[in-house]
Amino acid sequence: MKTLLVPVALHDALDSVFETTRLAAGMFGSLVEGVSLRPALAEYVPVDMVGGMTWLRDEEADKAEADQAGQRFVAFMTRVGLPLAQDGPCTPQSVAQAGARYRWRPDVPAGDAFLGHYARLFTATIVGRPGTDDGSPRMTTFETALFESGRPILVAPPAPPTSLGQAVLIAWNGSTETARAVAFSMPFLRKATRIRVISVEGGTVPGPSAEDLARALACEGIDADYRALPAGRRTPGEVFLTEAQEFGCDLLIKGAYTQSRLRQMIFGGPTAHLLASAEIPMLMAH
Repeated sequence: MKTLLVPVALHDALDSVFETTRLAAGMFGSLVEGVSLRPALAEYVPVDMVGGMTWLRDEEADKAEADQAGQRFVAFMTRVGLPLAQDGPCTPQSVAQAGARYRWRPDVPAGDAFLGHYARLFTATIVGRPGTDDGSPRMTTFETALFESGRPILVAPPAPPTSLGQAVLIAWNGSTETARAVAFSMPFLRKATRIRVISVEGGTVPGPSAEDLARALACEGIDADYRALPAGRRTPGEVFLTEAQEFGCDLLIKGAYTQSRLRQMIFGGPTAHLLASAEIPMLMAH
């Protein structure tokens, strides 16, 4: 987790995104790079249904909003004591000597496509938990980072967390997606104080069990207990969050969209439930 990308837009969870970033960067001595995130004008072309005319968003207003987002990013990093990264390329020697630090890249194009491409260069991307309210982080930001980067995403909860990665819950379902999430989360797992692997009856696919994963982690030198739980009247997503709360979890590891996005939109699913309800940081991968 030596490089963290933070796409910055003005939304209600921005302070939580920044605090989650600070906690992660402090754990790993990460280089944090912030970039302004704003939709391309072509993504927003409202139509006047009466007059049959279209109008575009105000480009100057968008640029001013992006500048304001950047100012908030720099102000937060300065306030919590992260130094500005030195100019020049990283070298093994400079990385070994440097701690957590930040830089701001102002010259990024508008649109989510850039984020999906650029995030491939970073260990992880940190985004806010998306929502449906006007002030919530955009779902398109989450989905672009998740599906286009090939890297994990760290999802900040709506309110700033007070800790990160001390008690880790792995929401295991035996899937390829969750296996990737576990592999990406190894830096956190190696630093965690407590780790629990849980699976829920009716919420798994053909694959290794929770016990199998706990034993495999032990071969990596990582101690984890495990529980295989009945669903009962609860959905797997509800079980994951209940167990996370009882465990005192401050990081949940989950593969995202083992079922298709469309199916989860129609019928619901663990990923959809977690994105709607989780109040803790989550590391996800697809």
